[in-house]
Amino acid sequence: MLESIYPILLLTLKIAGLATLIGSVFGILIGFFLARANFWGKNLLDTILTLPMVLPPTVLGYYLLTLIGQKSWLGQWLYESFGIRLIFTWQAAVIAATIVAFPLILKPARAAFEDVNREFEQAASMLGISHVAIFFRVTLPLAWRGILSGILLAFARALGEFGATLMVAGATQKTQTLSIAIYRAYNSFDYKTANYLVLLTSAVCIVILMAATFLNPRKPRA
Repeated sequence: MLESIYPILLLTLKIAGLATLIGSVFGILIGFFLARANFWGKNLLDTILTLPMVLPPTVLGYYLLTLIGQKSWLGQWLYESFGIRLIFTWQAAVIAATIVAFPLILKPARAAFEDVNREFEQAASMLGISHVAIFFRVTLPLAWRGILSGILLAFARALGEFGATLMVAGATQKTQTLSIAIYRAYNSFDYKTANYLVLLTSAVCIVILMAATFLNPRKPRA
């Protein structure tokens, strides 16, 4: 059993890892932008970016099919120009997992940046340090616990992503993540494999959630 599960686990970790990495880059940058900038429509933009957290997975999958499907302008352009076909590939699973996990990085990142004491940044600015250096040497180190907590939650979410992934990547051997494997095993009445995969996924998610809670503990009430 372990020999057949290893490739599935490896693919799942690769997809979740890439999705978390991409989501982290954009989530941290956009979270910092929303925490610092003031402009008309800021709350609307934040709401739109948070939508994947609450939208049904089938709706997200439909949006993705409309965006990168073979009949979409982007899908046609990628195929005709570069021969790239995204639908029913593991890359499509990465895209789906990234979009689903992204809000779980964005929200904690924005909150962490908003909690940073601006006086430290102002002091660094008075010393002649550039804005980029202040971000990496002052702001980010002060906000890292909240951001890392969000990254762990996003990784756990990407690890268990199913609905949108099923729609854009399918349930093929080449795109079989843990969630897809559980789905296929159950439909094939292979309950032993399904139970094993469920327990494995649950154990990994419990460890990740405990780590996220440890990194971002609740502040005691005054």
